Amino acid sequence: MKRRVASRLVPVRRAAFLLLLVACGSRTGLFVDGSGEEDNLPGVDAGRDGNVVPPKDAGRDSHIEPDALPPIDATPPRDANRTDCPDAEATLVYLITSANELYSFDPGSVAMKKIGNIACPANPGATPFSMAVDRKGIAYILFSDRGAGVDDGRLFRVSTANAACISTSFVPNQHGFLRFGMGFAANTVGPTETLYVAGSEQDNGATGLARIDIPSFKLSKVGNFRPDIGNAELTGTGDGRLYGFYADNTSSPAFIGEIDTQTGHIVGQTQMKTVTLGNGWAFAFWGGDFYMFTSPGGGFSTITRYRPSDNTEAVVGSVPTVVVGAGVSTCAPAQ
Repeated sequence: MKRRVASRLVPVRRAAFLLLLVACGSRTGLFVDGSGEEDNLPGVDAGRDGNVVPPKDAGRDSHIEPDALPPIDATPPRDANRTDCPDAEATLVYLITSANELYSFDPGSVAMKKIGNIACPANPGATPFSMAVDRKGIAYILFSDRGAGVDDGRLFRVSTANAACISTSFVPNQHGFLRFGMGFAANTVGPTETLYVAGSEQDNGATGLARIDIPSFKLSKVGNFRPDIGNAELTGTGDGRLYGFYADNTSSPAFIGEIDTQTGHIVGQTQMKTVTLGNGWAFAFWGGDFYMFTSPGGGFSTITRYRPSDNTEAVVGSVPTVVVGAGVSTCAPAQ
């Protein structure tokens, strides 16, 4: 998910939300993926994944047209290949807040658990901006220090078991992608997957869809979004679908759009009736539904579930701090 907070957030409003402290069982599959970055973290063990030249953009649409595209496909995802999937704990939704707090969220029981505070070696003043989680339960968190006037732009790997953090070899600002939303989507039905990123429009950064290869951490542009969207957060599924969560601006109605992973084109789009982005937003797909984490005002986030099967929206809880990133494994339940 992505953070769009121009200044420090107002004091936290403790919105009512049932925080169920769920006992954490043993976790498999963290930080052993052959990337050479697994030696500095305690108590973790296992983890994983071009160059399409986009056509010259003939112009950018200045507005999202809700009637120009069909609604997103509500067909349930196909069953994913789960032969390499770890235990059920790694298939929860994970959240990162502007205060460096890492949470797990179980949409099935609407239970939240604080895992811990991350302590990544980012630049002073940098805070989390976006997050994605791979199918082994490893989180990738992008940092930004926009408030200080200079971006950090680095990508860190974080254990969802204990919030331990290490650096990656990702070089910021590849092809102009300095701030971006992120999400993993399976290649066909897995077990391999790809990390996709959506360029942010802020500060004239690169826009469009790109991929980051893991473990090389090389970014390659896929293509420009058509129609144009900006400041999108991404989430993917175990059968290879990729979705974006975005809006014309932070106070206008938000959209969920399905994105063609080969071109960056928006192939379907549904406008939300009650959801705006606000000061910070995140996005995840789980069990056939979409979960949107938005901060319309104050220092908290509202959790809204969108169910494509019956086109309904429902507030299912809130978080007493601002969520700026969300990630979920492509091993998560499809329905």
